[in-house]
Amino acid sequence: MTTEAAPPPGSTGTPPAGPTAEEFVSVQQSPEFAELRRSYRSFAFPLTVAFIAWYLLYVLLSNYAGGFMGTKLFGNINVALVLGLAQFATTFLIAWLYARHAAAKLDPRAAAIKARMEASE
Repeated sequence: MTTEAAPPPGSTGTPPAGPTAEEFVSVQQSPEFAELRRSYRSFAFPLTVAFIAWYLLYVLLSNYAGGFMGTKLFGNINVALVLGLAQFATTFLIAWLYARHAAAKLDPRAAAIKARMEASE
């Protein structure tokens, strides 16, 4: 059984030539790409470290501060449940913040780099 489809009408069946390895290396070494990487890393690394620290705090509190985590806040809701749900809220908040950051700062720079590479084909 073959999984190859026929080329679209009007095409010659050969894939278009893409950028060469040298072009990829030159883009990787460009100041524009370095700024894109810096912008990504300056957002992603601190938030990753902060979230891991927040998660480890929750785990350590769960293991070593059972009395505190078992403190009832209201009804059957205790500190552990609130902090556990806050982990989910934090995850969604970070995802939302990253989507905003990517749309505002990363995507336009990446699109400019892509357009420059496609123009050189």
